[in-house]
Order: sequence, then structure tokens, then C-alpha cells
Amino acid sequence: MPTTDEVLAQTWQIHQQGNAAHAEQVYRSVLEREPKHVNAWCYYGIALHDLKKYQQSVIAYEQAISLQPNFPIALNNMGNSLRYLGRVEEADSAFQRAIDLSPNYFNAFRNRGTLHAWTGRIDLAFKYYHQAMLLNPTDAELHRNLGVIHLLQGNFEEGWREYDYRWQCNEAIRHNYSKPKWTGQTLAGKKVLLYCEQGLGDTIHFIRFAKSLQDLGATTIVHIQPALLALLQGCKGINQLVPNSLPLDQTFDYHCSLLDVAKVLKINDTNTPKEVPYIQVPDRLIDYWGNVFAKSLPPSNRRIGIVWQGNPDHQADMFRSVPLSALAPLADIEGVQLISLQQGHGTEQLKTWAGSKPIACLPSDIDKSSGAFMDTAAIIHHLDYVVTSDTSMAHLAGALGMPTCVMLGFTPDWRWLQDRIDSPWYPTLSLFRQQKIGDWLSVTHEIKKYLEQV
Repeated sequence: MPTTDEVLAQTWQIHQQGNAAHAEQVYRSVLEREPKHVNAWCYYGIALHDLKKYQQSVIAYEQAISLQPNFPIALNNMGNSLRYLGRVEEADSAFQRAIDLSPNYFNAFRNRGTLHAWTGRIDLAFKYYHQAMLLNPTDAELHRNLGVIHLLQGNFEEGWREYDYRWQCNEAIRHNYSKPKWTGQTLAGKKVLLYCEQGLGDTIHFIRFAKSLQDLGATTIVHIQPALLALLQGCKGINQLVPNSLPLDQTFDYHCSLLDVAKVLKINDTNTPKEVPYIQVPDRLIDYWGNVFAKSLPPSNRRIGIVWQGNPDHQADMFRSVPLSALAPLADIEGVQLISLQQGHGTEQLKTWAGSKPIACLPSDIDKSSGAFMDTAAIIHHLDYVVTSDTSMAHLAGALGMPTCVMLGFTPDWRWLQDRIDSPWYPTLSLFRQQKIGDWLSVTHEIKKYLEQV
């Protein structure tokens, strides 16, 4: 019979291979037999964290620390789970205790820097990241995180250089092509494979660079998520679209991720390609939804589409998604009709809407028959404004050149930069920023005032 420590070591190997659910069950069974096994509580906390059960994870770490108060690993890990719960002061205290016990604890410094990057204390983020850098100057995740901060601050040259380390991080998708990566070589008469590397919104955002390379003489082959095939059929700059669910014929000269094109072209906030719209929607689909609106919605002085919830699996979703209830002031705009563009997660909040006017909801089957975003893109053409949290909707509306108000958390994604009320990426977007973490109502009041004046 293996010992408990041997069982934990074997299970940790399974856990590291990505099977956190199985590992959680084993760790729990160990604790049922040995409820005072300190390491088992710590392993259990890690599994719960990886399963996004952050509250339960904190409780597991607290158990470990109650059994062994001087346990820097458990304190650091608890700080991480508290970070995901938005419990900033408690997380910072946990990291400090871990560092007090282990002054050269690299992960505690790096995680503490990320905590403050998320919550807007960029000065402290730099402080702890640089302390971590002294301990491990080659860590890819640390360099990537520094890159994000530099990009957020508008330090594009340094930002692109540091952000390039993301390709060395564990979660990066490796691309093993036989042809060389494009790093600025002459493109006249050359075929370039361009591929996505992140989410749907990121692809919509950076697909503009296909035209940039086409203008340099390239034939562009774009390898993207199948869900975007229909939407991007009408996108400028694309010679060939290929879903990344299919094998790729490697008859091209160079390859480059869409985001890396920005780095090679030395894009900054003064030279961003900002021609909109760069995505086109078929007239027949726009006309179809115009007829639907004419038959199903009463006349309105102003129609505003709203989106409040992002992907709940996004690591910073608690800082960027907005409770629907916080949008209630928009219903008080005279003559307004609010139309929900929300799909999936977040739509359950419509049941408890208490605004002064009802929200019109679209059919549940939109974007099913025509392709992802297609019906939504056509519907947007019949709206006066879109109000959205930082989701793919901001990129879709921006790419369509539609007037849009984007609600940004206290520390936004890097592409929105700091302090600006406009976007160098999308000329029709207006940015409204949170002044205090958690306070979305003030942002909505600011948008309401703006919309009543335009």
C-alpha cells in the first residue's frame, strides 16, 4: 500500500496534467481519512482554485494554515484565490505574510504584483514585479505581465517586446510551421498565414491587420475560429479564410499571429489602422431585421442595445462584467427603448430587471442560422447606440463603425489604455471608466448624461 505522501505525489502528477477534478476527489478522500494532513489541505486548495471554486479554495488553505501557521506556500496560494474573489486587502496581507516567512519567494512577489495590476495600483504592481525580476529575471509570465502594464500605459515599444514572452508561457498555443515567421520581410508576391491566438473579440479586433499586410503586397490566408467564418467573409484584406478546426495546407511563405503583426509594424496609439467599418454585413440580413423591428417593436425616439455580462471564465470577469441592475438609469432616458443584445450567461438577470421601462429581448435563436454575431451585427445597424461592458460586443460594434459606449473597470484591459475617453482603435467608441472598484452605477449615470446630450 502506498503511503499518504506517495498518494499525494502521484495525484499531483495527474493534477499537473490537467485533471484537477480527479485530483480534487483524491485529495478529499485523503482528508476524510487524515483530516489533519497539512499538505493534503494545500493540494486540495490548489485543485479547488483550478476548478474556479475560489471560496472553497480559501477555506482549504485556511485549514492548512491553522494546522501549520508558518506555511508560505499555502499563504501565497490563498492570496491568489482571494485575488480572484476581489478581496484585495486580505490577498495583499496573505502575500506579505508569505514573503515575511520566505523573503526570496518569487511566486509571492509576482502574484502580489498581479493583484495590484488588476486593482489599479500600477506603482505597486511595478514594485513587486521588479522585486520578482531580481529573483528570476528570465520568467516568461513575469515579462508578459510587465508587457501588459507597459501597453496599458501606452509604452508600446517596450510593451510589445515584453508581451512577446507570452509565447513562452505554459498556456500558449504552440505553432509548429515549416515556414519562417514573418518579422518584417518584404511581402510583395508572398503568401502570409495569419492566425488567431486568443478569444473571438481579440480576433475581431486584430483582423484589421490582414489589410495592412495586403497593402504591403501580401496574399493573406487567415486561420481563425470556425465561429467567425461567416462574419469575416465580408472583412477587408482577406484573400482566403480557413477554419482552424481543419488541417492546414502549408503552401505559404510566412506565418504570423494577428496580434504579432501589430508588434512588427510598431503600432502605437498614433498609427493604429482605424478605418471603420472593416466588417461588412449583407444588406439582405440588415433588411430582414429592419422588417422584424418594424413589426415587433413600437416606434421609439432612440434604441439602445445593451450588453452587461462577459465570459464568466475570463480570469478578470469579476472586474469587467456589470450587474444588469446597474444599467437601470438608462431606462430613464426620455423616449428610449432598451434592447438586450446579451446572450447566454447574464440573461438570467433579466428576470429581476426593475428599471422604469422594460427591456426588449430578441429571439433566442439569433446568430444560430446565419453564423456567430451575424444577426447581432445586422441588428446593431438598426440601433442608435450600443452600451456594453468590455466584451466582444465592444469590438464588434467598433469594427462596424457603430456609436458605442464601453463601460470599463477601474483597471481595464491594456488596449483601452489609461484615462482616455476615446479609443485609438475604434473612432466610434466612447469610453466610460470606473472611478472606484465595484461602482458601476456612477459609470451608468455618466453614460446617461452623455446620451441625453448627443
